[in-house]
Amino acid sequence: MSHQTSQTTSDRPPAQMRPGPGGGPMRRTVEKAKDPRRALLRLLPYLLPYKVLIGFVFVMVTIYTLLGLAGPYLMGRAIDQFIATKDALGLGRIALWMISIYLVSAGAETASNWIMARISQKTLKALRRDLFKHMQALPLQYFDSHPAGELMSRLTNDIDAINQAVSQNVVAIFASTLSLVGILVAMFVLNFWLALASVLVVPIMVWFTNFIARYTRKGFRELQKSLGKLNSVMEEAISGQKVVKAFRRNESITAAFREHNQEVFRSAVYANSYAMMLMPLTNVLGNFFVIVLAGLGGWLALQGLVTVGTIATFISYGRNFINPLRQLSNMYNAIQAALAGAERVFEIIDTPAEIDQPTQAVHAGNLRGHVRFDKVDFSYVPGSPVIKNMTLEAQPGQTVALVGPTGAGKTTLINLLTRFYEIDSGQITVDEQDIRQIPKADLRRRLGLVLQDTYLFGASVMDNIRYGRLDATDEECMEAARLADADHFITQLSNGYQTILSERAGNLSQGQRQLLAISRAILADPDILILDEATSSVDTRTEARIQQSLLRLMEGRTSFVIAHRLSTIRDADQLLVIKDGEIVERGSHQALLDQRGFYHQLYMSQFKGEEI
Repeated sequence: MSHQTSQTTSDRPPAQMRPGPGGGPMRRTVEKAKDPRRALLRLLPYLLPYKVLIGFVFVMVTIYTLLGLAGPYLMGRAIDQFIATKDALGLGRIALWMISIYLVSAGAETASNWIMARISQKTLKALRRDLFKHMQALPLQYFDSHPAGELMSRLTNDIDAINQAVSQNVVAIFASTLSLVGILVAMFVLNFWLALASVLVVPIMVWFTNFIARYTRKGFRELQKSLGKLNSVMEEAISGQKVVKAFRRNESITAAFREHNQEVFRSAVYANSYAMMLMPLTNVLGNFFVIVLAGLGGWLALQGLVTVGTIATFISYGRNFINPLRQLSNMYNAIQAALAGAERVFEIIDTPAEIDQPTQAVHAGNLRGHVRFDKVDFSYVPGSPVIKNMTLEAQPGQTVALVGPTGAGKTTLINLLTRFYEIDSGQITVDEQDIRQIPKADLRRRLGLVLQDTYLFGASVMDNIRYGRLDATDEECMEAARLADADHFITQLSNGYQTILSERAGNLSQGQRQLLAISRAILADPDILILDEATSSVDTRTEARIQQSLLRLMEGRTSFVIAHRLSTIRDADQLLVIKDGEIVERGSHQALLDQRGFYHQLYMSQFKGEEI
């Protein structure tokens, strides 16, 4: 089907309209999942194919974590057994053991990180694929009610949050927990009283970390709100530069930016002050922890209950004890964010796809183009009908013009014919066949749609024309462009048909974009053509040229034309005047003028004082 994915806004449904503490200076708000267990269970099938590799990763994590615990123990032995006795040979041997342990530990950690990075990327590749594939199967109605930015956030920010959890935090949580348990066990094995003193310091550290974190979360939440407002001001100023300059609002927009920029400054100072307080104060607590161990250990050593090496081992363990606690606090937030992101991703995947399962499917070949609406009712929102008891008929090869005020329901009729939306009641038939019995892909293959807001992709001119029929040859694409009278300007582009278009084809004029859209429709060779305000945004000279291309495209095809410029549809076989979702008048151009009804009013409002 050759069509643009956008539509006029006259009668479409209205569109409905995430920071926290951490180790770095900037974080997003921690948003908790509504059902973390369910979100985790939904993610597991994506990880199951790699269960053997994940098991190997956990083995590597166990190895390097336990080897990390062996270092301080060997250091204590070195002090007690070799330094105190001045045994240089023994000290050299234990030094070699420590070097070997740290090398093996580093190797195991590197291997586990590398493997987990590959697992996470393969997992996210599959999740991203499923999400994007499902989005392509969602009805147009879903995209009308969900902003594009929100959907892009699901594909990027939420997937990235899951990536952080899978690639780093899952392994780190296991390593930190194992390290904490290992340190505690080692401490109690070495000396019960020193270990007990260490444990008593833990609640103080946990309480203090959470106290600071509470204020940090609040600060970053306010910072993100301020940044959102500032970004909005910047986006509007950049996008609306023509309006800003035309109405001389440079100073006012700068003042608005200055005000919101000051808000960001205040919020950032508050948030980062608490965030940066966490590290030095944690270090103070860590040093207090060492002082307690050194003081108690020194007293026990004077009593002959512990050795100097044991005290050194405890101090080393004490320093290592702080990092896992800090990491677990931060990783809890990251895991919550990942599960919340997973919920949002699966929320889209769980959205029912576009229904296309006719009970008695009829595969449409070439269509004659006999279209009939029989007592059709439709509403975007239940209880607010947009189309009411609509009955109309277009004979094969006829041109049917749909006219009426903005919001009357003209574009909605096109949405129903293309099955972008399903009717509430009644029937729409093509060649006497209910279109609900024709698979949507088959139906849309026989329809051609050219809209006012032409959408072109950031690819070559040739690729944009070929979008109408992907198996078309270059010569067929160029022939379609010649028929659309587009060849003359394409050949003048820097690289002709291979010229790469910028975003939304900003390097082409509106008229040139329309000619490419018509070329695309010609290449698709549809049986039924739909023109929705195809020339309303161009000047009259360009419109005349496009009209000639459209007439060639419409020849021999059933065509539905929506136009606000009534001069473009004078020669239509029948005009349907639509008001408030109902056909209030129908007939030829002259016959409707002679009736001196609603169409006459519309026409006269455009051509007042001209000869009819």
